[in-house]
Amino acid sequence: MTALTQNPTLGDLVKYELEPRYNREVVTLKSGASYAYAIGTVLGKITATGKYRASPIAEVVGDEGAENACAVLLEIVDATTADAIGLVAARGPILFSKAALAYDSSVDLDAEKAAKIAQLATHGLVARDTA
Repeated sequence: MTALTQNPTLGDLVKYELEPRYNREVVTLKSGASYAYAIGTVLGKITATGKYRASPIAEVVGDEGAENACAVLLEIVDATTADAIGLVAARGPILFSKAALAYDSSVDLDAEKAAKIAQLATHGLVARDTA
């Protein structure tokens, strides 16, 4: 029997949101070969361009500012061939499931993930252990 796998949904990610019209923004996501963004991707804003990308653990030359996590992607976006538009949670109060968050490949240790979660919390984007 073939096993079916369902992609995560917005309900898996967002556990509480006070006012979507206030909390959400439409932003431009940076393109590149490795930029097929998953729902729940923790994003940072590139200072020079205003575009968003997956927030790396340390500063990346050309993408300065993105190392500071400030938003969470609320949909799947493919930006592998060109910049793309995406819907993000930009300000809280919003509660997210920790298990549903996705990180840049450079963020792989629990302490690094905790640092990203702390950065998000300064914007009212709170991650919790949830079912």
